[in-house]
Amino acid sequence: MKKILVGLSGGVDSSTTAALLKKQGYDVIGVTMAIWGDRKVKPSTGIHGACLGPDEKKDIEAAQKVAEFLGIPYQVIDCSKEYDDIVLKYFKSEYLSGRTPNPCIRCNSLIKFGALPLIAREKGIEFDKFATGHYARIVEKDGICHLARGKDQSKDQSYFLYKLTQDQLKNSLMPLGEYEKIEVRRIAKDFGLDVSDKPDSQDFYEGDYNELLEVGEKEGNIVDTDGKILGRHKGIWNYTIGQRKGMGISSSEPLYVIRLDKETNTVVVGNIDETFKKSLIATEVNYPSGEKIKDGSYFAKIRSSQPLKECQVEVVDGKIKVEFSDYQKSITQGQSVVIYDGEFVAAGGIIDEVF
Repeated sequence: MKKILVGLSGGVDSSTTAALLKKQGYDVIGVTMAIWGDRKVKPSTGIHGACLGPDEKKDIEAAQKVAEFLGIPYQVIDCSKEYDDIVLKYFKSEYLSGRTPNPCIRCNSLIKFGALPLIAREKGIEFDKFATGHYARIVEKDGICHLARGKDQSKDQSYFLYKLTQDQLKNSLMPLGEYEKIEVRRIAKDFGLDVSDKPDSQDFYEGDYNELLEVGEKEGNIVDTDGKILGRHKGIWNYTIGQRKGMGISSSEPLYVIRLDKETNTVVVGNIDETFKKSLIATEVNYPSGEKIKDGSYFAKIRSSQPLKECQVEVVDGKIKVEFSDYQKSITQGQSVVIYDGEFVAAGGIIDEVF
């Protein structure tokens, strides 16, 4: 009987994953990664259910309750140091550089599918594969494991998983990729899981991002594309590309953030037409299948909730250049572009240049 280590978050998806795998006859072990540590900060906005926050204690209690209900072994593994070193340092560095990172993508590949199972083995937990409640699929074809979109397109999480390596895919399971979210909640209810109606987590942090950045104000100008000063800001990290509201400036027409300039500490705004671009260059490219892609026509997305868009991809000196067929709104440096070949994730990288 194969032993499966299931990452339990205390939510409906991971709990249903554990229940399904046990029903299928696997020897299931539950594990939760603790990342909050002994932080003294108290999140101000109270976005309950976020990945990072003191509410983690409630999630751990919920996960433990699920493990007891299913009759499976359960452990909590402290990954707070690894999370701080790998995810939060990156998060801070990117934001302070005027870029907008996606910490969940980094966390998935390096913590959830990286540090967590590694530390579990170091602690003597024996298992054959690691499973999560992600809505994506792992499809084996000709000895290669491909990361594929989940059946429920509205919940598909393959975008967040593009940095997974071939080794990680070969040693992982994602059972929920074959289900619709509504089916998962029904299955959880049929299993008698108390978390069947628990809301999904909505954000990465429970409070204001400034609480994590731990920096003072750094005032600068808000200018239009002609360099005219329209107002002042208290730090470029408080703004994101495409942002319209909360800038504290007035204008006869709506203005949007179109560029963040770290060198001049300037927020540049413009009209909506100036938020649209067609091309980008991405770095830190990863190929989940282990095979580099060829130049040609693909589909891609620059945010998880976006429908797939037609594009031309060219591999240049280890980077990928993506040119969309249509203009895309608010392509953002620091975010990720993910390339799809049919249902499979072909490649992905961090958006470095936009034009």
